[in-house]
Amino acid sequence: MDFNEYQTRSRKTALYPPIGHLVVYPTLGLANEAGEVAGKVKKIFRDKQGVIGPEERQALKGELGDVLWYLAQVCTELELSLDEVAEANIEKLYSRLERGKIGGDGDNR
Repeated sequence: MDFNEYQTRSRKTALYPPIGHLVVYPTLGLANEAGEVAGKVKKIFRDKQGVIGPEERQALKGELGDVLWYLAQVCTELELSLDEVAEANIEKLYSRLERGKIGGDGDNR
């Protein structure tokens, strides 16, 4: 499955409450799910000495799927495709790589 197919197919399940602008709910969900991924990784290091076994990998896969779902909905609400977002990100990263600016901070490096 590619990003465009995922985005189209996932949209059929996008049943969320209209709270203000349509981008609000999926953006909040994206932040929440990303936090759940971080929480699971934190607990792996706290409780399992950083060992990511099959059970942990499956749990993270589920949470990352939720992140992807919300990202797809945010993109759709903004009339962007996941493909174009991914392509723009790779172009930005390769530009930084070519200019020796991968490290450091700031959006405009």
